Amino acid sequence: MKNWFLFCKGDIYLEVDAEGHLCIPCSEDLPFGQLQDAIVMTPMNDIESMALEVCELTNDCRPGFVKMELRTSFYHLDTESYLLAGKAAELLNWHAGTHYCGYCGGIMDFHTDISKVCRSCHREIWPKLSPAIIVLIRRGDEILLVQSKTFKSDYYGLVAGYVETGESFEDCVYREVQEETGLEITNLHYFGSQPWPYPRNIMAGFEADYLKGKLRLQFSELKKGGWFRLENLPRIPDKLSIARRLIDHWISEQQKR
Repeated sequence: MKNWFLFCKGDIYLEVDAEGHLCIPCSEDLPFGQLQDAIVMTPMNDIESMALEVCELTNDCRPGFVKMELRTSFYHLDTESYLLAGKAAELLNWHAGTHYCGYCGGIMDFHTDISKVCRSCHREIWPKLSPAIIVLIRRGDEILLVQSKTFKSDYYGLVAGYVETGESFEDCVYREVQEETGLEITNLHYFGSQPWPYPRNIMAGFEADYLKGKLRLQFSELKKGGWFRLENLPRIPDKLSIARRLIDHWISEQQKR
């Protein structure tokens, strides 16, 4: 038996089990379509796992399967399955862009389940992650919430940004806060991290306190922003994100007071 992480243009196919729940397909052979360039992955529940891109099929050709965005699968899968689905998506994205060696142009072959080696120059490569920070800023009984221009719906999140070359996570937090809001912060503390397979990121979460400065939004990056109390919070990110974990933690602390 094998677990099949099946993707089509970024979406994942899930199977409807006997109880009507959605799950990762598990069968000896590929549930539908033709076996292509499958990637062997970390086993799940001691069962071999495979990741591959498949062609989109009509409902008649795939009865019992549902296609959805990877983000949406968070609300249907257990944690282990969702995390492995994210890893599968990241590996497929990496594999699609590394058929040829970036140094000599030779063909790249899988060496381990997370590395490739060039047939010609024998250089070994691994999947590259883009690290990013996200920070919750407190000011008394308020937090700073902002709305990025990249948000697809009308919710507010936290200041975030990509780590630059030669920069620590902490340096990145101070720079992003200054660039996007014009504020200075203090009491910076690490909160936790989260893989973010959209497409290949890792998010490092922080908490900090407002020190000084007048809010001045960087409108090339942000649409809206402001200070919010517990009683007037706007719509906030969904449960799958570390942004929500940071905000929920702040809400819990506020409710204890």
